[in-house]
Amino acid sequence: MKIAVVGGGPAGLRAAEVAAAQGATVDLYEAKPSVGRKLLVAGRGGLNLTHGEAIEGFIARYSGPGQPEGFWNRALEKLSPEQLREWAAGLGIETFQQRTGRVYPREMKAAPLLRRWVERLKAMGVSFHSKHRLIQILPSSPLRLRFEAQADEVSADAVILALGGGSWSITGSDGTWVTMLQELGIEVNPLRPANCGWETTWPQEVLDAAEGSPLKNLRVRAGGVKVKGELMVTSYGLEGGTIYQLGSVLRAMDQPAIEIDFKPEATAEDLARKMESVRGDIITACRERWKLTKAAHAILTNGMSIETPLEILCSRAKACPIRLSGPRPIDEAISSAGGVCWSEIDDKLMLRKLPGIFVAGEMIDWEAPTGGYLMQGCFATGQLAAEGALILSDC
Repeated sequence: MKIAVVGGGPAGLRAAEVAAAQGATVDLYEAKPSVGRKLLVAGRGGLNLTHGEAIEGFIARYSGPGQPEGFWNRALEKLSPEQLREWAAGLGIETFQQRTGRVYPREMKAAPLLRRWVERLKAMGVSFHSKHRLIQILPSSPLRLRFEAQADEVSADAVILALGGGSWSITGSDGTWVTMLQELGIEVNPLRPANCGWETTWPQEVLDAAEGSPLKNLRVRAGGVKVKGELMVTSYGLEGGTIYQLGSVLRAMDQPAIEIDFKPEATAEDLARKMESVRGDIITACRERWKLTKAAHAILTNGMSIETPLEILCSRAKACPIRLSGPRPIDEAISSAGGVCWSEIDDKLMLRKLPGIFVAGEMIDWEAPTGGYLMQGCFATGQLAAEGALILSDC
């Protein structure tokens, strides 16, 4: 069986590996001069491969409109976080789990893993074709593909598309495939930034005190959803894993906003008791009494004066409102939401309207927070797509 994999990110490379291991002839096409560029960008922070969270909680991290019930149970049964670590060990890459649950290569680098992975794929017979940008899909039997700057068409018994989402376009995932699939009648939800910063307009005095500073040990709420973690104050707004987790909630709000609980372990009454002996300026005193950082204090007390009632100050410490104007541009985002609608694909990730063509990775309309969930999802969908393509040879 001849399988064409288009896209050399984690999903595409895994699809190629699974298909080649079962004896298929695999050609992998990549628009850039080399594969794994997004993997290398992700590896700048240590390459967070997966997460050690219990599987029930792990599965709940994935979301997307119309996502089939039980999909991620099945996907992670095919390739679990433990199996992904075993796979890395098979490449000679030892992994470890941090206290946070995040799993990284011991070397905290992506390059060694990618290099050994490509070597394995070549040894398995996978043929790599770099500088091949897909420009047209010609549904037929066999399927045919056309690539930019190449006169000849490529034919295959099955095609696995792993072209990425719309973030980090410099790595090749620029979302240009959307129009191509739409012209073939495939419904695609617009690509939108996910796992990204959100913008707000800070007063200059807040920036002077807080820009570049982390806000730690917070509870942040948006649209009835609460998460714990940290935020980073930037010139344009807020970054950090906490606001990344709230991205889908914020996008659904007509007027996106969050509320920050600066002291999640204390009640408003607890905070008031700590201020009972203060006479005079409670705005200045609350920083020491509540053990607030300079940045947290600046945001909390923004717009307040010494006449502000203690009750208002305590209430705001538990639910400090921050209005947001919108997410940062998609090209700055770690990942993207949107993509091929779930209604367009079957349980093997094949496009219902284009038999023999499968999709994997961020092309599909799912999202997950950072922390290893994104990478695990790309590997798992790549595996599912390859297994689905291989089934065609038995038909």
